[in-house]
Amino acid sequence: MTTTPTTLTYTLEEFLSRFEQKIDRQFAEINQKMNRQFAKVNQKFTEINQKLEKIDDRLNKLEIGQERLSGEIKALDEKFTGEIKSLDEKVSGISKRLDNQEFINRGILVSVIIVLIRGAAKLFDILPSK
Repeated sequence: MTTTPTTLTYTLEEFLSRFEQKIDRQFAEINQKMNRQFAKVNQKFTEINQKLEKIDDRLNKLEIGQERLSGEIKALDEKFTGEIKSLDEKVSGISKRLDNQEFINRGILVSVIIVLIRGAAKLFDILPSK
């Protein structure tokens, strides 16, 4: 059994026309896929830009809040500095009063000790009578 080979008879023009159509279809498919991918990439870039804008807004709000806090801290520092100075003056005044009180207490203590010694001396007849 022998088979006879099949022969195709196409003109070059027909062959090139079909080949061109096939290539055009493949390029169209590739272009569609690329357009879809570019659309996805552009959508991702848009989302990223929106997120970056939100981050920038938050950062600006944070900077503004930091400036406000810095101002409040300075105000509190000035207030506490004034209060510390007034407390220093009060402590200084109290210390002067304590110094005076110590002097008075020492005088009283010395007087009490002298009276006790004199009383003990009279009790034991150590002092000559007048």
